[in-house]
Amino acid sequence: MTEFVQRGLYVEELEVGARYLHRPGRTATEADNVLFSSLTMNAQALHLDAAYSATQPFGQRLMNSMWTLATMVGASVAQITQGTLVAQLGLSDISFPAPLFHGDTLYTDTEILDVRLSSSRPGQGVVTMRHTGRNQRGEVVATATRAALMWCRDAAPDTPGQP
Repeated sequence: MTEFVQRGLYVEELEVGARYLHRPGRTATEADNVLFSSLTMNAQALHLDAAYSATQPFGQRLMNSMWTLATMVGASVAQITQGTLVAQLGLSDISFPAPLFHGDTLYTDTEILDVRLSSSRPGQGVVTMRHTGRNQRGEVVATATRAALMWCRDAAPDTPGQP
């Protein structure tokens, strides 16, 4: 019997210009918004107060943008970084050009922008990628550029619990 371990991609497997569509999408719920905002001590009325938000320009509560960002990054893990990530190095160029609301579905894709071997960490490489989140209508609701330190295939440690 052949066995397969689900994992992300090693540095050598990532190609500049490749685009990964992360599916399924994630439908944002009121509970997601309230829980995430509460856990992160973000008491912004635009996330928590329906009556107040109804008087504001969007007319309803907005999903916490940090939930959107975290969910986009999380959606990419299984395909790109699961077991192949050494460390996240940084996020930049983060924007939220359109709102995300309760009931919207967030679909994420990731484009590989740059791949290079690390000059200071043998067996590892730096991968730069752009995450883009769209709602169910295809409108871009968030973008972020992410730099990650990742393993090269021959240097990666064995996965714990695997023979």
